[in-house]
Amino acid sequence: MFDGGLTMSFHKVNCPPVVGNLSKIRSQCRTRPNPCFAVQMSSTLVQTDENGDFYESKKISGSSSTELKSQPQNSLLSQANTVGIIGGVSVLSTLIFLEKLVWWSSRNGEECVPFVVCSEPALDGGRRPVHSSEVNGEHIIIQNLRQKRIFLEKSGARCIVMPCHISNAWHDEISESCSLPFFHIGDCVARELKEAKLKPLDAGSSVRIGVLSTCETIAVAPYQQKLQNQGFEVVLPDKETREHILMPAVESWNQRDIEGARNLLRIAIQVLLIRAVNIVILASDVLQNILPREDPLLKKCMDPMDALARTTIKWAKSAKKQGFIISALKQQSGS
Repeated sequence: MFDGGLTMSFHKVNCPPVVGNLSKIRSQCRTRPNPCFAVQMSSTLVQTDENGDFYESKKISGSSSTELKSQPQNSLLSQANTVGIIGGVSVLSTLIFLEKLVWWSSRNGEECVPFVVCSEPALDGGRRPVHSSEVNGEHIIIQNLRQKRIFLEKSGARCIVMPCHISNAWHDEISESCSLPFFHIGDCVARELKEAKLKPLDAGSSVRIGVLSTCETIAVAPYQQKLQNQGFEVVLPDKETREHILMPAVESWNQRDIEGARNLLRIAIQVLLIRAVNIVILASDVLQNILPREDPLLKKCMDPMDALARTTIKWAKSAKKQGFIISALKQQSGS
């Protein structure tokens, strides 16, 4: 199923909050074995057969490598609250999501949520395909992501998430026939905004939510539909704002004109706020990084990955509690 196999590593990472340079944060992280995992801390080369069943062919510990007898694996993890994560376009985005998941789930002294990651950094896109060749390419991407979802199910995951703005545009296709909870990032955002009981800023209108993204259509779609289903009015930047303010902000950022990028993004956000939006969703990894964390405008903005992480942690804690109850009932019935 996977060309050349898949390299996986299971660790518990204790990290500080995301408040500064990511490379500095990574150097501060301490990695140690997580006792809640059902596998020993190591790097494992996992290969799958034509049916999607996987075999452990090599186990690597330290600098030595030992060949193991290939045996079918029923599952890698057995915890009732194991989270399966399909990485997306940006590996950095996946790492940031993992940092939130680990830090937020363990900041009260609890064990972090057990998880297994299957990364897919090879996606390429930003819009829905138009030509037949592009449609075929989209089909290949969907099939690839669906296979990774199946792999995570067989690895012992009990729920699936995709911390990627673009991948969630194909959520329905990827989750087809999935028997596990599969959280849609747009649903997580819409649910949190609904629970916030926001009031319209213009009398007689619906609550308006702005969405900014570097991808004009494909990354916006997961949020637009879900927000509209909850009764929100979705406001997008007009063509002039997008072409002359938003995209130049990204270009300035890529050229390391930090102040220029920040000023342009502030204007783009203000344009939406003037249109009486309550919250601006920053549906882009690049846009999330431009403004400094102390910028007051960020109080009017929302990071969708935060909503996805909170939903995942809430589910994991509930699943862990239910697992304890079921285990206790089994012990009682056996005694």
